[in-house]
Amino acid sequence: MEKEPIKSHKDLKVYQMAFDAAMRIFELSKKFPVEERYSKTFQIRRSSRSVCANMAEAWRKRRYEAAFVAKLNDCESEAAETQTWIEFAVKCNYLSVESGRELYGTYNQILGGLVNMIANPTPWLMKRSHSFSSV
Repeated sequence: MEKEPIKSHKDLKVYQMAFDAAMRIFELSKKFPVEERYSKTFQIRRSSRSVCANMAEAWRKRRYEAAFVAKLNDCESEAAETQTWIEFAVKCNYLSVESGRELYGTYNQILGGLVNMIANPTPWLMKRSHSFSSV
């Protein structure tokens, strides 16, 4: 069985994992205390969604390796920030240890995928055509 070619950032396994994790965080964070709405709840939702948003931006910047890698670095930072918010949520008893471990582990996998893409961006870059035909 042959793999389908990747046509969009949505086809990337790392994106799919990040999107699913962000949705899981959204659902779990609904149970956070109301007084945390503008602190932990907002921050963990923002950083987890930002991994996905930055990946979409990175995908559109594949013409230029430096821009692509810079956006992937932003993804990596947001994923690490999300892990920090997960730790806080567990320590504050807003998330169970089990849920926290599961999410943290998922973000370790996401980070691994991002680090691999950053270390070896060439397969993901758009191939440049050097024709100068009129537009």
